[in-house]
Amino acid sequence: MSDNVPTPQDDADRIRLKRLAKLENVAASSSRTSGTSTPSAPSPPPPAAPKPKPIPRPSAPAAPVAPTPPRPASGLTKKKTAAAKLDLEAWEHDTMQEVLKVTLNQDVAEKSGYEIVWLKHLALELAEEGASTDGKLSIDMVDRLLITRLELNPQNMTDELDYLPVLVSLPPQQTVFEYLVGCWKRLNTARSAVMKKGYVPSDSLKALDLLEKVRTLVISYSGYILQEPEMFPQPSGRVLGPAELVGPLLSLSALSAPLLSNSSNGQNTLSPSDIEQFLQDFARRFEPDNELDDVLGPVVRGLLFHESLFRPEGLGGSDASWRGVISGLEVLVSIKSIASMITRMEEWNPKEATAANFETVSLFGPLLRLGVFFPEWPKIALTYFSEPERRSRDDIESTYASLRGTLKSLQTSLFQVFNTLVRASAESREAVLEYFARVVSLNVKRAGMQVDPATVASDSFMLNMQSILLRFAEPFMDANYSKMDRIDPLFYAHSSRIDVSDETRIKATSEEAQKWEEENKTPDAPAPNFISDIFYLAIAMSHYGYLRTIQTYNDLSKHIDELQRHLDMLNGDGSWMGSPLQARTEAAIKHVKNEQAKIRAQQLAYDAGLLDPDMTFRSIGFTNFLSTWLIRQVDPKKTHPNPLVQLPLPQEVSMSFRVLPEYIVEDIVNYLFFAVQTSPDKFELAGKVELMTFVLTFLTSTWYIKNPFLKSKINDVLFMSIWGYGRERNGILGNMLNSHPMALKHLMPALMHFYIEVEQTGASSQFYDKFSKRNISYILKVVWNNPTHREALNIEARNVDKFVRFVNLMINDVTYLMDESLSELTQIHNIQVEMDDKAAWAAKPLEYRREREGTLRSLERHASGYTTLGRSTVELLKIFTAETKAPFMMPEIVDRLAAMLDYNLEALVGPRCQDLKVREPEKLKFNPRVLLSDIIQVFLNLSDQAQFIQSVAGDGRSYTKELFDRAADIAIRRGIKSETEIATLRAFVEKVEEAKAALEAEEDLGEVPDEFLDPLMFTVMRDPVLLPSSKTILDRATIKSHLLSDSKDPFNRAPLTIEEVVPVPELKVRIEEFLTERRKKPTVINPPAELPTGSEMDTSQ
Repeated sequence: MSDNVPTPQDDADRIRLKRLAKLENVAASSSRTSGTSTPSAPSPPPPAAPKPKPIPRPSAPAAPVAPTPPRPASGLTKKKTAAAKLDLEAWEHDTMQEVLKVTLNQDVAEKSGYEIVWLKHLALELAEEGASTDGKLSIDMVDRLLITRLELNPQNMTDELDYLPVLVSLPPQQTVFEYLVGCWKRLNTARSAVMKKGYVPSDSLKALDLLEKVRTLVISYSGYILQEPEMFPQPSGRVLGPAELVGPLLSLSALSAPLLSNSSNGQNTLSPSDIEQFLQDFARRFEPDNELDDVLGPVVRGLLFHESLFRPEGLGGSDASWRGVISGLEVLVSIKSIASMITRMEEWNPKEATAANFETVSLFGPLLRLGVFFPEWPKIALTYFSEPERRSRDDIESTYASLRGTLKSLQTSLFQVFNTLVRASAESREAVLEYFARVVSLNVKRAGMQVDPATVASDSFMLNMQSILLRFAEPFMDANYSKMDRIDPLFYAHSSRIDVSDETRIKATSEEAQKWEEENKTPDAPAPNFISDIFYLAIAMSHYGYLRTIQTYNDLSKHIDELQRHLDMLNGDGSWMGSPLQARTEAAIKHVKNEQAKIRAQQLAYDAGLLDPDMTFRSIGFTNFLSTWLIRQVDPKKTHPNPLVQLPLPQEVSMSFRVLPEYIVEDIVNYLFFAVQTSPDKFELAGKVELMTFVLTFLTSTWYIKNPFLKSKINDVLFMSIWGYGRERNGILGNMLNSHPMALKHLMPALMHFYIEVEQTGASSQFYDKFSKRNISYILKVVWNNPTHREALNIEARNVDKFVRFVNLMINDVTYLMDESLSELTQIHNIQVEMDDKAAWAAKPLEYRREREGTLRSLERHASGYTTLGRSTVELLKIFTAETKAPFMMPEIVDRLAAMLDYNLEALVGPRCQDLKVREPEKLKFNPRVLLSDIIQVFLNLSDQAQFIQSVAGDGRSYTKELFDRAADIAIRRGIKSETEIATLRAFVEKVEEAKAALEAEEDLGEVPDEFLDPLMFTVMRDPVLLPSSKTILDRATIKSHLLSDSKDPFNRAPLTIEEVVPVPELKVRIEEFLTERRKKPTVINPPAELPTGSEMDTSQ
C-alpha cells in the first residue's frame, strides 16, 4: 500500500493531468502563433499548510500537488466541449463552509437550522482586526476557523440570546475526533466533486491544492486529539483518545466495506471503506516529522491488547471480536510506514519479557496465543468435546472442521501480517527475524524432560509460530529443490541469531564444535540471507515448540492408559459389590471415569490443532525438505536428490555435518514417527521417496550418528511405515520397498547392519530396549517374496564374519525372548488357576487379591510384548535358515543354535507345557501352534547339515528322541505339518540318534584335568588360546562366540578382538594326547530316560 505518498489512484490521476497540462501548453503555444488563443497563466506555488495553534509542533509538510481531472488535449481530431472555468473564490468559500460546517454569517446558520455553526466571536474578532471578509471563508483563516469551532462547548451556557441557538444545536455527544472525521469525509466528497466537474486543469490543481491544505490541518488535529483528548471540550461519558480509532479498526471484520460506506449514521464515523485512506493520510502527515510513533503507537497498543483476546472462550466464543483485531492489524501493516513503526515499538519485542509472559506482554503475543489446546483454553475442550464417550465420530469430525477452519483463518491472517512486515523495510524484516529468534531463545527449556508449563510459552503460541515459519519456508521448498543451495550450510558459524552452544551435536564434542565455528567465522562476510534465517529458525521453532507439543499430546495417551489400568484395578473381580466397600469403590470408579472423560476431551482438542490436514501437509513437506537437505550435506557430490545419493556413505564424516545440532536429526525422526502413525494418508501425494531415502541412508551408514537411541528410532520409523492403514495393507512404504532401486539394493544390508549395531545401546534398560528396536521380521515379511531381496541376503551372507555375528545376535534374541515370554506365561497361568478356585480366592484378604490382580495385569502387558517379539524372531530364524545355511554351521554358532531350539521345543511339548495354558491367549499374542510350526521348520531347514546333527546330538540338556516323537505326533494330529515334513523330521532324529550314540561312546572320558577344561563352558578345549590381558586360557570357539556379543575380555572387561588371542599349541598337544588315550578304553552307553507321560499343551490355536 501507500507509504507517505498519494494513493495509486492519485498517482494515476496526477500522471494523466500532467500529460493533459503539457498538451494544453503545446496547444496554447500554437494558438499564440496563430493568434487564436491566449496562454493560460502559470499556477502560483502553493502556500505552506497552516499549523494548529494549541500545540506548538513542527510545521505540517506542504501537501503534495493534488491531481486534477483529465481534460481532452486541444488539437485532437474530434472536438469536445470546452472545460468549465472555476470561480475559485466562490468555490473556496462554499467548500470551506460545507467541509467545516461553519459560517461567519448568522443568516446562513439560521437557514441551515444551525447545522452550519455560526462562529459569532470569530466574526467579531475579524471585524475588530479590520479584515474585510464580507462573511467569506478562505484558506487563510482555516486554522482559526477550526480552533474556534473546536473550542465550542455545548455544555456551556451564554447570556447572548442570539448565540444560544448555536450552542443548543451543537451535537451534545459528538467528540472532537468525530467532528474532525466528518470534516475529513466531506473533504473527500469535495475532492471527488472537483475531479468530476472537468474544470480547466490549472483551476482544478489550485482547488485540489487548497483541499490538501485543509486535509493536512484536519489530519494534524485528528492525530493530536488522539494523543491529548482534553485539548478541546469533550462530551462526558464518551471513550476518548486512541480508543476512538481502535473502534473503527475493530469493525473491519463485522461487515464488508460497501455495506457500511453509505450508512446514514456514519457521517462522522470511519466506515470500513474509509479506514485505509484515513491511515494513509496519517502516515503522510506524521511520518516525515517522526511523530507517527506518538500518534498511532497508543492506537496499536489498544488494538493488540484488546480485551477480546483474553476472554476464556478464545477462538471458540460466539463473540469473534478477535477477528476485528486481526482485520484492523492487517490494514495497519498494509501501510509501510506504520508497519515499520510497529516493529520499532518497545512492546514489539520487550526486553524484560520472560518465556512465560512474552505472549501476553509483546504486541503480537495475545493474537499468537489464540488456539484450541486445553492448558491455555480449557473452555474450548470442555465445551466442544464434553462427554466424549457419547459423541459419534461424525459429530467429532464436524467439531474438528469448525475449530480447524477458525484456526486456519487465524494462522493465515497472522502469516499475512508478518509477511507484510517483512516486506515493509529492511529494518522491519530484521525486527521480525529477531522476534522469531527471541521466542526460540526464551523457550529452550521446553525441550527438557520435565518442564513446568507455567515457565515457558504455551503450546498454542508455539503452534502458531510454527505455522507462520512453515508458510515463510514454502517459497524455497520447490519440488526440484532448486533453491536448496541458497541455504547457508555454515549458518551456525556465520550467524549468532540462534545459539546452539549448549546443544548436543550429531557427532562432535562441544570443543570440536567451538573450534569449527571459530575457523569458519568471517567477520567481514555478509549476514546469511533471509532463506537461511527462515530455514534454521523453523528447525529451532519445531524443536522447542511443535515437537514438544506432540510430546504433550502423546503423554495424554499414556495418561489415559494409566487411568484405564487404575479403573481395571478398582473393578477387580467385582467382589466389592454388596460389601461395605461398595459405595467407596463406586465413588472412586466414578471419579476415574470423570477424569478419563476430561483427559479425552483434552486429547480431542489437541487432535483438532495438531492433526489439522493443512498443518500436517506443511509439516511433512518441511520435514522431507529438511531430510533431503541433511542428506545433501553428507553427499560427496552435494547434488542429492538430483541424482540420489550413493550408499553407503563415505566412512569419513565431515566436520560441518558432525557439528550440526543433534536435534535436527532427532526432530526429523520424531516427526516422521508421529506422522506415519497419525497421518499415513498424507504421504500419498508426496513424501514417500524422501521418507524411504532418509531411513535407508542412515541405516546403511549408522556411523554418521552417534546417539544409539536415535538410530533405533529410525528403524522404528521404517517399521511403522509398513504398518497397514485403510486399504494399504503394506503401509506407506511396503510397495516402494519392493520396487524402488535404492530399496532393492540397500534394504537388506541396512537391516542387517542395524540389527548388529544396536546390540550395545549404553542404557540401563539396554537388555530389553534392544529387542523392541531391533526386530526386523515384520519388514522382512513385506519384502521376502521378492527374489531381489533374497539375493541381497545371500550377497550379505558372503561376508562371513558379519553374517555370523548377525546370526549369533538372532540366537541371543530368541533365547532371551522365548525364555521371558514362556516364564511370564507360566506365572499368568498360575495366577489364573488360583483365581479360578472361587471359594479359596474369595477367602483371601482384599489387599492380597488386589496385589495379585495388579501383578497379573503387569505380566499380561509384558508377556504380550515378549511373545510378539519372540515369535517374530523365530520366524526370522526360519526364513534365514531356509535361504542360507552355512553361517549357521560355524563352530561358534551351531551348538548354541541346537541347544536353543531343543530347549524351546521342550517348553512347548515337554512335560511342563500345560503351564503355558492361559485364558485368552490371543490377547497375549501367544499362538503356540504357529510357534511350534516355526521351530520344527528350522529343524527341517537344517536337517541335511552334518554339523547341526552333531550339535543336536551333543545337547545333553534338552534333547531326547521322545521329545521329537511327541512333537511329531502333535504336529500331525493338529495339522501343523504335513506327513512328508514329519517323515523328514523323523529321519533327522534317526541321524541324531546315531550321532549321539557315537558321541557317547567317544566322549566318556572319565576324570578330566581342570587345565584341559574351558573355564566358561566346562567342556574339553579343542583349540586353547590365551587372552592377553587377563592371561586366562579357554577354547577358541568359546571366546569367538563371546566376542560376537561382547567385545571385551569376559574376565576383566578389557577391550578384546579375536585377532589378539594367543594360541597355546603345547596345551593343545597335551589335550589331544589325553583324548587319544582315553578313547582307547571301552565305554558303556546308558539308555536315555523315558519322557514322562502327561497331557499335552493345546496347540490348536
